[in-house]
Amino acid sequence: MSESAYIIETVIKIIVILTVFSALAGITTYFERKVLAFMQRRLGPMHVGPYGILQVLADGIKLFTKEDIVPQNAVKPIFMIAPVIAAASAFIAMSAIPFLPEFRLPFTDYVVHPIVADVNVGLLFVVSVMAVGMYAPLLGGMASANKWSLLGAARTVIQMLSFEVVTGLALISPLMMVGSLSLIDINNYQAEHGWIVWAQPVAFILYLISGYAETNRTPFDLLEHEAEVVTGYATEYSGMRWGLFAIGEYANMFTVAFIASLVFLGGFNPMGFIPGGLAIILKVSLLVFLFLWVRAAWPHVRPDQLMWLCWKVLMPLAVVNILITGIVLI
Repeated sequence: MSESAYIIETVIKIIVILTVFSALAGITTYFERKVLAFMQRRLGPMHVGPYGILQVLADGIKLFTKEDIVPQNAVKPIFMIAPVIAAASAFIAMSAIPFLPEFRLPFTDYVVHPIVADVNVGLLFVVSVMAVGMYAPLLGGMASANKWSLLGAARTVIQMLSFEVVTGLALISPLMMVGSLSLIDINNYQAEHGWIVWAQPVAFILYLISGYAETNRTPFDLLEHEAEVVTGYATEYSGMRWGLFAIGEYANMFTVAFIASLVFLGGFNPMGFIPGGLAIILKVSLLVFLFLWVRAAWPHVRPDQLMWLCWKVLMPLAVVNILITGIVLI
């Protein structure tokens, strides 16, 4: 492949990822409302368009046209850049994820690899960049000149930093089996040896739980508590700046689902008569639905309960799982 063709292909991939997952962030809010409404015996959005489908468009127009308010005593540059960090870190993390199996363009011999940067430490890159997203709510809350925002930012750091540890420990066990940090190598390993989830069910459950906490999803949405009057670090945000926080959150939710599918659930390998591309889309869709289902079914937990669960239950389990994996491999 020539250098110019590589650059053009990379730019197209970046545009597609930004466009598709920005749109999916809005579309997922619609499906979330519908799923929650169904589970609570309500109708959900119904008035804007047929079955409320245009509610997503209405919300987008509202976010883009709503007044952008910056508090008088806020540290303005940091206050304004914090939401950008949230969205940017979420999308940059996606650059090392192989979303689909490679394919040829119709009527040509040109092979497309649906990954922006095929690095040999892809999983480490994704987890690291997602962790950088922690700075967005931290800086936003500290720069808001609001004590509730500051407290929300502090609670954010405690939760996200704690569960980053669990995420890393949960992923070590499957990495010990594969012997590579490349997501493509992990996918190919499962084509030969079967889904890793059957050998590492504990690691899979730990990863999902920590993924819920890192993406601020119920029952671990202590960062924001959107049902309350004071929404943590986002209290002073409005308009599209608040929207960027939401886009980053939903983009991270898809990243967590893709990583779970690639590392534990066979990735984009075919499932019987189901081709690999459709298989991974179905797996990710099921995991995203599980995010919505948990929100409808589980109540919030207290901060002390959350820390107790992380440090006294999940982390010891992850360490024991690593030790058992090492003993079995030896």
